[in-house]
Amino acid sequence: MMKILKQPAQITLYTRPMCGWCQEAKAWLDERGWKYTVCNTGVDLAARQKAVDLSGQTLVPVIEVDGLVLGDFDTGQLETFLQKHGYLE
Repeated sequence: MMKILKQPAQITLYTRPMCGWCQEAKAWLDERGWKYTVCNTGVDLAARQKAVDLSGQTLVPVIEVDGLVLGDFDTGQLETFLQKHGYLE
């Protein structure tokens, strides 16, 4: 497992039920003990619009980490994103 360089102050994960990539993202965050807020874009229209506004697309998952946004990703892309921004070694 990669070394954590710093803990994100705030993580928001935009998901939909039955989304495999969303479930993987939650498990990945849980494994590291990182706290995050889940916004269900399947039932919350405001959350759906916010995810679209942030990512420019309608696909989930979308994650916002301390104001940095990654949309439509798998956990490999999430790790790369977090390395690029100094959260992981």
